[in-house]
Amino acid sequence: MSMAQRERRALVETMSAVGPDAPTLCGKWTVRELAAHLVVRERRPDAAPGIMLKPFSGYLDSVQAKIARKPFQELLEEVRTGPPWWSPLRPVDAVANLSEMFVHHEDVRRSAPGWEPRTLSDADEARLWSLLRKMARMAYRKATVTVVLATPDGDRAVVHTQSEAEVTLTGKPSELLLHAFGRDEVRLETAGAPGDVRAVLALDRSV
Repeated sequence: MSMAQRERRALVETMSAVGPDAPTLCGKWTVRELAAHLVVRERRPDAAPGIMLKPFSGYLDSVQAKIARKPFQELLEEVRTGPPWWSPLRPVDAVANLSEMFVHHEDVRRSAPGWEPRTLSDADEARLWSLLRKMARMAYRKATVTVVLATPDGDRAVVHTQSEAEVTLTGKPSELLLHAFGRDEVRLETAGAPGDVRAVLALDRSV
């Protein structure tokens, strides 16, 4: 079973445990609305473009709102079973859905007070580090200083080169990945001039 599949199952279990009205880190979305987003992404190719393309966002919103009104357990079952056989996402699920399932699982987990990071295996952290290195340049593209990501084990990646001023973010790949995807509920250490660090942490990191 791929990490994406394991995260999908864990996400559904967590959603079921906290209930449909629990908050998430996805703006004002509840767990029910997040589940509806995942269903649209994987099962409604007519509406999914609205996730990335603003001209189609109105149609997306209407479709997603309708799906969100389904019985909660039905929504969770559609998330659990993943892309249907005809979906272009199905053959590439292990790659295309790894960040989606991991990040949204943490969106549910970390919306609750007193959250703690999970302990992932070295192999899973390595998978997330590889993914992070591929997408981090886009995440930190608006930085006005050089941005370096580092792990406690000594791995380093310069993900944005802008000036001699440099900010380093250090943490496990899982924490760095969440930050790169715009989440602030993370455990990181920072190094650099205080003003530069504040600017990097406040960046719009939407991909």
